[in-house]
Amino acid sequence: MSEPRPRQEHPAFDLGNNRGHTACMTPVRQGEGGGASGASVGSAEGPRGEPGGRRRRSSSQAALGRSRLAQVRFRTDELEALREVMRTLHIDSTSDALREGLHLLAREAGEVRAAEEIRAFYGDRPVPLPDGVLPPSDAELEEADEMQW
Repeated sequence: MSEPRPRQEHPAFDLGNNRGHTACMTPVRQGEGGGASGASVGSAEGPRGEPGGRRRRSSSQAALGRSRLAQVRFRTDELEALREVMRTLHIDSTSDALREGLHLLAREAGEVRAAEEIRAFYGDRPVPLPDGVLPPSDAELEEADEMQW
């Protein structure tokens, strides 16, 4: 078995408390083992929505604001891809990695909304090009279609 890797903080996720990824977990979740049992979202209520499940918020939870617990079930290949991303970007917390993914999805959704608004505004008319920009030639469009990312 390989030796555990030393803890590396990613500057984008440094909360200043240096307590690791468990800082954002409730005491109940910190003591549990790994298995998630499906997708669900928890709240501060006890079983069957009864009040009384509330716990005192830690200082790290207060710094992050109100939050909710969400569980997700990953296929083996998805989990390995997530772990590889976390190793590459030096992200120690699964929660931080998933949060960053959500930020990227939100940004992309904003770009899609903007593109839809532009199409709706111009309708069938061509969108004007900025000053000094020439329209692409047919050869340039063909070349762009054949490009691979």
